[in-house]
Amino acid sequence: QEQLVEYGGGLVQAGGSLRLSCVASGFTFANHDMGWHRQAPGKEREWVAVISSDGGNQHYAPSVKGRFIISRDNGKNTVYLQVNNLKPEDTGVYYCNGKDNWGRGTQVTVSS
Repeated sequence: QEQLVEYGGGLVQAGGSLRLSCVASGFTFANHDMGWHRQAPGKEREWVAVISSDGGNQHYAPSVKGRFIISRDNGKNTVYLQVNNLKPEDTGVYYCNGKDNWGRGTQVTVSS
């Protein structure tokens, strides 16, 4: 069974940081690009970042570029999202995806 499980969300003050993790199972993780998306209350899900299968290329949405860092450890079947200098507008449920799979998400709440 192919599965993605996110960890690491929480409540943080503006300017703070979190490290989100997503652990994959049931498929060959190292063969697939992986991405992070988020969904704020009352809004559509939006793309945040993507990393190539070998970790050599990363791309970010303009709203997070320079503050978020996506990385991966293929030996641990895990993709990470380091979120820094958080803003209240970063609040939402963060999802990872890869090979047409989606996790259930982890909640990030940023207080002002």
